[in-house]
Amino acid sequence: MNAIVVAGLLMAISVLVDDAIIDVENIMRRLRQHRQEGSLKSTMSIILEASSEVRSAIIYATLILALTVVPVFFIGGSSGIFFQPLAVSYALAVLASMLVALTVTPALCLLLLGNGSTVRRVSPLVARFQPAYERSLARIVQRPRAVFLTVAVIVVVGLVALPFLNQSLMPSFKEQDILIHLNGAPGTSQPEMSRIVARVSTELRAIPGVENVGAHVGRAVFGDQVVNVNSSELWASVDPSADYDATVAAIRTVVNGYPGFQSKVETYLQERTSDVITKTDNSVVVRLYGDAQGVLRSNVEDVKKALTGIEGIADLHAAFPVEEPTLEIAVDIAKAQQYGIKPGDVRRAAATVMSGIQVGSLFEEQKVFDVVVLGTAEARNSLTSIRNLLISTPGGEQVRLGDVADVRVVSVPSVIRHEAVKRYIDITASVQGRDLGAVTADIKSRLLQVQLPLEYHAEVLGEQAEQQAAQTRSLTVVVAIAIGILLLLQSVYQSWRLALLSFVTLPSALVGGLVAIYASGGVISLGSLIGFLAIFGLAARNAIVMINRYQDLERSEGEAFGLGLVMRGAQERPAAILMTALATGLMLVPALILGDIPGLEIIRPMAIVMLGGLVTSTLFSLFVIPTMYLRFGASREADIELLPTDTVDFPTVAADD
Repeated sequence: MNAIVVAGLLMAISVLVDDAIIDVENIMRRLRQHRQEGSLKSTMSIILEASSEVRSAIIYATLILALTVVPVFFIGGSSGIFFQPLAVSYALAVLASMLVALTVTPALCLLLLGNGSTVRRVSPLVARFQPAYERSLARIVQRPRAVFLTVAVIVVVGLVALPFLNQSLMPSFKEQDILIHLNGAPGTSQPEMSRIVARVSTELRAIPGVENVGAHVGRAVFGDQVVNVNSSELWASVDPSADYDATVAAIRTVVNGYPGFQSKVETYLQERTSDVITKTDNSVVVRLYGDAQGVLRSNVEDVKKALTGIEGIADLHAAFPVEEPTLEIAVDIAKAQQYGIKPGDVRRAAATVMSGIQVGSLFEEQKVFDVVVLGTAEARNSLTSIRNLLISTPGGEQVRLGDVADVRVVSVPSVIRHEAVKRYIDITASVQGRDLGAVTADIKSRLLQVQLPLEYHAEVLGEQAEQQAAQTRSLTVVVAIAIGILLLLQSVYQSWRLALLSFVTLPSALVGGLVAIYASGGVISLGSLIGFLAIFGLAARNAIVMINRYQDLERSEGEAFGLGLVMRGAQERPAAILMTALATGLMLVPALILGDIPGLEIIRPMAIVMLGGLVTSTLFSLFVIPTMYLRFGASREADIELLPTDTVDFPTVAADD
């Protein structure tokens, strides 16, 4: 079970706890009420009726939670593959919790609570909390403007603090095996790479905290990595008892001590997830596609001239491939014909001297050795000796290679970069002092003015292109999900006002998570996003269950709409809300206490956000929801009656269904 699946299950903890508390609390209350009234109903009927009362709220709350993770399934590519297990584990856990709450929990209540005492035993914590809460609520609900103003201020504070938080989707995984990429310049020989890798391995083994080191150079015959001999990988195992951060820092120091080599030190999970979270180093990338390298180079200059002068563009440059000196032998066909030599004969003779040609095999015991004819080192080390290479003519004479071919050293790309079947060259730039979207629009406009040859074209890539592609894919889905959540809220409340207010005010329950992130380092990671989703789900469930209970008191039990209705609800639901928050928080405390250790890289940020969010979501459920219902939960006729006086006398307002 990987960390993503575990994070999804932990995200559902608050839902699992709340499902059990909602059902059991309502069943116990109904059993106590019927027994005190001397009801003749059977215990099974009472439990079934009590479970049915909260069934609608539980189902609607579960559907809303399921909708919140639906956009994950519309993410394409590697990102979708990476995040879908999280959504699947969370959705399945929530659905399973709902089924257990509707079936197993009532059955267990029948077995365990059927013959229980009718005397209500209040825990010391609830006994102290309940009176203080009722006194505070009685004062607060009569000042709705102050409550809503406070909510607005909290939301604004959260929005203002959001830009100051850094974003790092994936945390730094503290695995014990460190992967080191070490790449030399193109054309670096295999013996030289082997020498450097052996030296780096020796220095890594000398670091305190490094247990062992392994390495390989180039690519195995059947390897899946498309690299040359100038590329190498090293694995360093860190001792679990060593200081992890200090050991990794020492490894980086050793690797960075080799100038001229490109290096990267990361864990295995970081490498595997890099294609999911990697963004281009530059804000904008213009990729020019074509067939011939020379034509591409000339067109790159035209594109650069067209982009020069755009406001906001800085560090504009072309990422030409690294070139290396290469021996080129161009046959002069006219001169070769004078001697009766074919161009293929010239190329074959030169290739034999420079690269060798297999002429047979040598068998010794069970081994086979190739027999290769190759020019001597002296013949291959200078242009003069290569030009003096003698080639036999059909008439039996010999002629110098330099007399029938042009032998020279030229620069050619060491790596041919291509996408699909087209070569490409990137023109990169950063954006400063201007909106990235506006700069990208200007770049696309300028590119339309550049005349490119047939089958040559340019595309705008980079961060803005990635963001626009992701937004295009997900915006429609997100809007549809938001409308779906709003419709579900309206269905459960039977009131557009309450649905809209719940939809708008629910985000205020997340501000505690933002504060917790800011206090713990100010980095929003994948675990933080998971925590926000969990807190949103808990706040939505509390709102649905509490408002549903208020409406049930008014419609089914004849309680008049007003302060008395809210206060009666305050005697029933707040204890369950507090217990859910405390139980969820206690289960998350170990992840917080254990600290930033391997295995908790995703779970610990999630715990931080959830613990902070539990504070604001609990306050939101205990004070904002009752105030909101008391101010806007009355029927339309009651609202009209109140408008002329502009005064709300909550205890005397009657609901009209």
